[in-house]
Amino acid sequence: MAFKTIIEPFRIKMVEPLRITTPEERYRILDQAHHNLFLIKADDILIDLLTDSGTSAMSAAQWARMMEGDESYAGCHSFFDFEKVVKDLTGLKHIFPVHQGRAAERILFSLIGGKGKTIINNTHFDTTRANVEFSGAEALDLVVAQGLDPELDVPFKGNMDTDALEQAIRERGPENVPLVLLTITNNSGGGQPVSMANIRETRKICNRFGIPLFFDACRFAENAYFIQQGEAGFKDWPIPKIVREMFSNVDGATMSAKKDALVNIGGFLAVNSDELSDQIRNLEILTEGYPTYGGLAGRDLAAMAQGLQEVVDQSYLEYRIRSTQYLGNALIKSGIPVLKPIGGHAVYLNAKAMLPHIPVHQFPGQVLACALYLEGGIRSVEIGSLMFGKKDHRGAEVPAKLELVRLAIPRRVYTQSHIDYVIEVIQSVFQKRHDLRGLQICQEAPYLRHFTAHLKPIQE
Repeated sequence: MAFKTIIEPFRIKMVEPLRITTPEERYRILDQAHHNLFLIKADDILIDLLTDSGTSAMSAAQWARMMEGDESYAGCHSFFDFEKVVKDLTGLKHIFPVHQGRAAERILFSLIGGKGKTIINNTHFDTTRANVEFSGAEALDLVVAQGLDPELDVPFKGNMDTDALEQAIRERGPENVPLVLLTITNNSGGGQPVSMANIRETRKICNRFGIPLFFDACRFAENAYFIQQGEAGFKDWPIPKIVREMFSNVDGATMSAKKDALVNIGGFLAVNSDELSDQIRNLEILTEGYPTYGGLAGRDLAAMAQGLQEVVDQSYLEYRIRSTQYLGNALIKSGIPVLKPIGGHAVYLNAKAMLPHIPVHQFPGQVLACALYLEGGIRSVEIGSLMFGKKDHRGAEVPAKLELVRLAIPRRVYTQSHIDYVIEVIQSVFQKRHDLRGLQICQEAPYLRHFTAHLKPIQE
């Protein structure tokens, strides 16, 4: 008999106490942090949904593998174990460990980017965009039109707009597009998956113009699960087979292993090109360390190898996706505007729809994120005009296309009662939403300003 309840496919062997703050404490803490949740100490957070990156609870098997980590400077066996797992999963030829995903991005775009170049993506995430633009290149987003409509409930809203892709390549010239990137799942677009059909079609276009195709593969296993469950022809395919088929269409990948490798640190850059591999190896030695450790301890490589095997388990992925949907569906039932359909790693509140009285230049997403902290000690992250807004040549704010608040759920960390509490807090803020007021920036950095910006409430 099939039961409706999806249980966690694990037991809890260790716990960590949480500190419950008072509303008065949270007002003081938020003020001292300049209304930037990144600047709040973790000890002052009750439920931390800032990110699913590096926040997973590792398994007993991962901890055991860490004890076996080989800390030799060069040629450690932990690297070769890790390399074999990645090659078996992806089929890619050259594997370079790095300390996290943005290190892979920095190495890659330092080598292929530069002024006059354009990197095309379904949607660049913040650090990806920053590393592209830091090289002098243009970061161009070409997600399908459905991906820009938060209310539209259709599958695979993370897909690349292949017609727009072909047009952009022709307009810029293939020689000026050194790379096309597919982010799976599409994080900035609401954690929406990319279909196998879209991967294959994007591959065909890249082949036509002689342009390499790469994955930003942070959540490759979650994307594979969506393909299995929602795309015709894949229902009976095991997850590892789907993963291998996905990667058979690309020439390389960057990955932050802090997501779907279920670890707290690590990542990799993988390529098929022998020539690019030589360039990567030289730059990695200069900046990350010897290529068989890549800025990591041997124990970290061992934990990544184990995590990459655990993440493609069917029971784990079913629990992972269904638990995220549990939160999203409860909010939808309460009439709270969220981005639909519910993605894999996070639920995205539609701040623009929830706070229509706050103009985008007053950062409704950040206002909502701050309100969730004040109400219940929950930390989330704004994915809107604070993160992705820009200034034009006159210094005026150019808003982002979407104003979202992401509730990223750490893997294997929180129970259903924690999520039920999150639902109650959001419902309470929703009831008080008309009392919320906008924010303005007092201080910001030239890149990735949302990490360190200082904001203050606008006084009416």
